[in-house]
Amino acid sequence: MGRDAHRIEDIGPKPQAFDIEQATQDNTDYRSVAWSGRYLQVTLMSIPVGEDIGLEAHPETDQFLRLDAGKGRVQMGPAKDELTFDREVSDGWCVLVPAGAWHNITNIGDTPMQVYAIYAPVHHAPGRVHETAEIAEADEDDDEPASWSVQPAKVADKHG
Repeated sequence: MGRDAHRIEDIGPKPQAFDIEQATQDNTDYRSVAWSGRYLQVTLMSIPVGEDIGLEAHPETDQFLRLDAGKGRVQMGPAKDELTFDREVSDGWCVLVPAGAWHNITNIGDTPMQVYAIYAPVHHAPGRVHETAEIAEADEDDDEPASWSVQPAKVADKHG
């Protein structure tokens, strides 16, 4: 089975259904966009042992994240040096990130942390796949939502 065999094809703002728990657990990419609608987006993430999602803040994007495998440490706060929210999470837990909050999730377990994320509004280019965090970071300038998605006034994301 090739690396792409597990990927869900992002068909854009068309009806879609798939087993999100299985797709999340099968995902081996740092981030893979699974579905892009006009108002929200679903991505699948796999965070290796000891690594993290990356400290960041999305000024106009709320996020819902759910762990389907692994164990993590969530940190959030009003500034990158003021992460006042600190919780351990594991399989079945969700993390709700308000727009503008600095946030990070670190894999503190001994297996990959499997996560799906829902962004509202859409945050990434449809169908975008980043096999590693380094590739995602390098692609930041070209990873823009589709023109057909509904976006608020643009405010630049912040990275720690």
